[in-house]
Amino acid sequence: MDQPESSVSHAAAQTGPTPRRLGARGLVDREELVRVIAQSLYSLGYRKAAAALEVESGVPLYPPEHDRLLLDVMSGRWDACAATIDSLAGISERNRAVAEFLVWRGHFLELLGTGDDGVRLATEVLWRRIAPLGINRKCVHWLARAMVSCEGAVAPEAVAEWRIGLFLDLVEALPPWFRVPSGRLEHLVETAVIQQVASCIYHNLPDEVTLFEDHNCHDEQIPSDCTQILCAHKNEVWFVKFSNDGNYLASSSSDCTAIIWKVAEDDTLTKKYCLEGHKSPISFVAWSPNDRMLLTCGNGESLKLWNMDTGECNLKFGASVDHIISSCAWFPNSEKIVCASSEPESSPNMIFTCDLEGRELEMWAGERIPKVSDLAVTPDGQNLICVCPNEIWIRELRKGREWKIPERQTISSLSLSGDGQSMIVNLNSQEIHLWKTNGSSSEPDKFKGHKQGKFVIRSCFGDQTLCSLLVAVRIHRCTFGKDAWRFQ
Repeated sequence: MDQPESSVSHAAAQTGPTPRRLGARGLVDREELVRVIAQSLYSLGYRKAAAALEVESGVPLYPPEHDRLLLDVMSGRWDACAATIDSLAGISERNRAVAEFLVWRGHFLELLGTGDDGVRLATEVLWRRIAPLGINRKCVHWLARAMVSCEGAVAPEAVAEWRIGLFLDLVEALPPWFRVPSGRLEHLVETAVIQQVASCIYHNLPDEVTLFEDHNCHDEQIPSDCTQILCAHKNEVWFVKFSNDGNYLASSSSDCTAIIWKVAEDDTLTKKYCLEGHKSPISFVAWSPNDRMLLTCGNGESLKLWNMDTGECNLKFGASVDHIISSCAWFPNSEKIVCASSEPESSPNMIFTCDLEGRELEMWAGERIPKVSDLAVTPDGQNLICVCPNEIWIRELRKGREWKIPERQTISSLSLSGDGQSMIVNLNSQEIHLWKTNGSSSEPDKFKGHKQGKFVIRSCFGDQTLCSLLVAVRIHRCTFGKDAWRFQ
């Protein structure tokens, strides 16, 4: 509790007339603002400055009722405490009864700690003071049992510390004007800053925000210029993905190779590895959460696991003709992956997990398993999200609970936000839909403007604060320059 060094009367002299309401719209109460500032100064250790503010403004950090109640509680003047509570304005009858219950309960437990004579007096307090308040009968019954067991009785040597705790409990039950919550000014300022950042349509970088001016980003924050063209692939680039730490870029192509690019300090990219061995175009790549491994998924071919320290293939998954993998994702510990298989036509659709040795750990198969084109695991490892032609299928892995989000158009891709709370799907109808992963949204946020022609469009979240969407199209050369959409 931030106690002021001096007690200041509400009637302190004013240096001149001051308006009660401040701000262009008159929304800020002057006394409330002064009290919030004083509380912040005390919490920062500027006690002399805070006390001077109270004196000069004539506004005390705590109202007279606060100081009076504190003194009465610490002195054990219980009738005076009840009278102060009864005189407070802006408090509901329910909260008033709760506050009075706390006072008389404190008196009751202190009496129990004084011996046999105290038990007799405690009985009177229980039936004359506490019972008529109409508080939960379980509380009254517990106090009645305490007269026999002495449970919760306050020993005389512990009274001072007990009364401090009692006063803090009382403060929580009283109206907001009675005390200023700790850190209130910081909370108000931070809330305003968060709102400004959220309303900034170009915010895309986790830059520090200053309090000296309103937050405002320029359109240059969104990447829109081509800065480099990577031409090492010999055919169409089908997929690109930065590593989680942003130090590498993986690109896959219909030329049956994947290339690992190193991001230099000046943000230029240079070729590090060319991953060869697939016999079919590579349609998908996935970085492990620790960025030490990469999965590549061939089009109608097996899955390969690559070591990013050496650029060599460590393992080939799904060599069986009945186990052709169509999509895959990592679990957050980088020790397990989940795969979906929906080919050939004679085999049932299946979803299975396996370790990095290729051993199958768990499998779901059968008619109820949909044909999965894309999937993801939430960062907490709790939920599996699968994209089917016209729906999103979500399974809570631990409890086995499942739910579906229907879409009217065919889904072409899925992207999960960094916190796992949101996901975006691209549709063949030229729309991007934003959904909550917990199924709480009945309708998605929708984004339009891109044009999907011959090639697949894959969207992703554009920054750490989830303030933008980036949209990239499968192209012949890997070109850095993207369109961006802002969402609220």
